[in-house]
Parts: sequence; C-alpha cells; structure tokens
Amino acid sequence: MKKVILSVFVAGSLLATSCKQAKEAKEEVKETTEAVVEKTEEAAKTVVEETKEAVEETTKAIESAIEGITIPEFKDPKVGEYLKEYSEYAKKYIDAGGDVVKNVDLAKTGTELAAKTKDILAGLDEESAKKFNSVLTAIQSKMAPAK
Repeated sequence: MKKVILSVFVAGSLLATSCKQAKEAKEEVKETTEAVVEKTEEAAKTVVEETKEAVEETTKAIESAIEGITIPEFKDPKVGEYLKEYSEYAKKYIDAGGDVVKNVDLAKTGTELAAKTKDILAGLDEESAKKFNSVLTAIQSKMAPAK
C-alpha cells in the first residue's frame, strides 16, 4: 500500500512540475513572438519611410529626354517644363544629326525655345538662374557632337 501511495505522489509531483514548465515555455514563446513581431513592424515602418523619401526625391527631379541629364525642381514649375521641352527638342536635334536646315519644324522649335529662354531667365533669382543655366549647358553640350 505504501508503494502505491508513494507512486501516486511521485506521479502527481511529476505532473505538477511538467505543467509548470510547460506554462513557462508557453510564456517564453509568447514573449519571443511578440518581440519578433514588434521588430518586424519597426523594420517595415522604416522601409516604408525610406521608400516614401526616395519617391519624393525622384518626383522632385524631372527626367529629361536626354540620357544622363536630370532636371532639378524649381520654384516655378514652368521652368522645369521648359527644360523638359528643350531636352525633347535636343533629342530630336541629335536624332536628326544636327541638320536643322533640312527639318523646318526643328528649326522653328529651336527659334521659339531660344526666345523663351530669355523670358524664363528674366523671372529667375540668381540661384535658380545658375541651376537653369547649368542644366541648359548640359543639354547643349549633348547637342554639340551632333553638328
């Protein structure tokens, strides 16, 4: 009888101990899972913020029609539009091999853009004028080899 009662107590103590350990293990798993989820959420927020910043930076600069030239953002959006239009003209000029005499439309567009350049420059402050001239010079340097 003593052996039976002793066996029951040993079995009961083993069950009680193993249940306690199982509860502790479940709590550790839960804490670890929560920590991983929290770090994953933080990482996702960081990636989203960096992506937004990259998109904003990209949209600020207008891509020109000529490879390697990026048009910066100006206070007046008309300046960026003009430079984009000028880069498209330059692309057509380069594709035509620099021969505007044979292409009347190209010559007419070049004359109109040259006249607009003076108007655009007149409305710019000193810093914007430097940026404008820098981009315009870059576009024109790409046009020079076509002659």
